[in-house]
Amino acid sequence: MSLQITSLNTGSNGNCFYIGNNEDAVLIDAGLSCRETENRLARLGLTMQKVKAIFISHEHSDHIKGLPVLAKKYQLPIYITPKTHLDGKQLLPAHLIYTFPSNTGITIGGLEIIAFPKLHDAAEPHSFTIAYKGIKIGVFTDIGDHCDNLIHHFKQCHAVFLEANYDDEMLDKGSYPYFLKQRIRGGNGHLSNQKALELFVNHRPDFMTHLFLSHLSKSNNCPELVRRLFNEVANNVEIIVASRWQETPVYQIGLNEAKLVLAE
Repeated sequence: MSLQITSLNTGSNGNCFYIGNNEDAVLIDAGLSCRETENRLARLGLTMQKVKAIFISHEHSDHIKGLPVLAKKYQLPIYITPKTHLDGKQLLPAHLIYTFPSNTGITIGGLEIIAFPKLHDAAEPHSFTIAYKGIKIGVFTDIGDHCDNLIHHFKQCHAVFLEANYDDEMLDKGSYPYFLKQRIRGGNGHLSNQKALELFVNHRPDFMTHLFLSHLSKSNNCPELVRRLFNEVANNVEIIVASRWQETPVYQIGLNEAKLVLAE
């Protein structure tokens, strides 16, 4: 009894997360091309045949650019809010489109997915938890700041994909124009290393086993910097820095233990 999870990619160049049990899986976001999604799953020993639905967090292109081809090829239900669909400006088959209410469970096979609003500069942005037989995974990226919703759900998760987008000093000294720096740190942009760390230290449950640091900025963060920062306070939680260039290994998350699953 466990969930297999991986980040297929995370960053401004594309986001896609796979969560599933032995029979059913979902994708959170579809920011890779259909072919690249298939290739990365295949390298991990996973398959699109298990994927039963795609859930979309918001309409920015790094979360939806692979959606039309992927959904049409596999005839997958697309769970997306009306405003996100409208602002995404993609031609999606009407028969595949489903909406989702906030804070209400949606059952996909043996999985229960809950969406809740988050702080981000998009039309109707949502984060997600995915649960199976008491195991809960959180996908919390593209977040401007902590909010009560985020804290509430973070406390329930055995493993989390959590945004750690930028280092404050690197952003300050970097080449981004002032307006973009303000957008990133303005409360509806992205979560800094320090704010992600505060959430982790102050609100992680005792049963959390894995933290996947996600959506790192190419220009304003450093994987080794953020890995050291979190490892200093990790205790028994394994820290994984998810890449913007390749998939992570598959991790099998259970109630009492979590282990790495290597593709054959």
